[in-house]
Amino acid sequence: MREHFHWQGLDPSARGASVAMGNFDGVHRGHQAVIDLARGAAPLGIVTFEPHPRQFFAPGAPAFRLMNAEARANRLARLGVDHLFQLPFDATLAGLTPEGFVDQVLHDGLGIAHVVVGADFRFGKDRAGTAPDLFRLCAARGIRCTIAPLVADNGTEISSTNIRRALTEGRPRDAATMLGHWHRIDGEVLHGEKRGRDLGFPTANMSVEGLHLPRLGVYAVLADILTGPHRGSYRGAASLGVRPMFGENRPNLETFLFDFKGDLYGQHLSIALVDYLRPELKFDGLPALIAQMDADCARARQILSAL
Repeated sequence: MREHFHWQGLDPSARGASVAMGNFDGVHRGHQAVIDLARGAAPLGIVTFEPHPRQFFAPGAPAFRLMNAEARANRLARLGVDHLFQLPFDATLAGLTPEGFVDQVLHDGLGIAHVVVGADFRFGKDRAGTAPDLFRLCAARGIRCTIAPLVADNGTEISSTNIRRALTEGRPRDAATMLGHWHRIDGEVLHGEKRGRDLGFPTANMSVEGLHLPRLGVYAVLADILTGPHRGSYRGAASLGVRPMFGENRPNLETFLFDFKGDLYGQHLSIALVDYLRPELKFDGLPALIAQMDADCARARQILSAL
């Protein structure tokens, strides 16, 4: 998959794509339906925005994203996307009228042949443009446009909002049903306090800054090491939280990989939340903490072996 970070000055080989357009936060089953409608003879492209428009207009609002840009790109690559047009959402882009967006970005800049959006898509300054507006503007410029219906599961709309709710309530399997894949947290392994190593449970520490926080606690997880000499898939247990035993207050994700030995600092991991095991607890001492960690790992192994 080739990544492009602007709509101007593209290589001619990147023009003429059939694209799905939207924010694709989570790349859930509704998003996948939009992407599938864009597949055809032309190269498959995605037009998305970074930062998310909500972040641009309300930078101080609570974190809401299901995935960062890296995780979104990883997921889209798995779906066979040829070109990812990750457009910078700034004052220039935000100020374009619906007509200006279609003219300058889709027609003149990207030179797309076909665009697919969900029925609830909005675009242009003040979100003035609707999906039917996009259809009309594209038709006038010789661009094919398809509007995808919203997707529901057992009467419940598949949406990023409903996925966030499931994760907040500690229901990662329900979130996975709507996503069509496990909810994952992707990122670089950072240096921590190395307490896990001293306890016999060395962990890979990752930031969750800027992401919607699932319910804090311990999870059974599947882990993909994406870079470095240990690339591959592993099973493990992870703690998402603030480490109350040690008086921390900034959430992070600490993952213990079963049957793994090696240095992962600086490598990129993708951690899939499979089952919620328990909330965060504060223990009377280290022996009690270690005993609970042993029990957590045993339970996680049992859950993951049954997948």
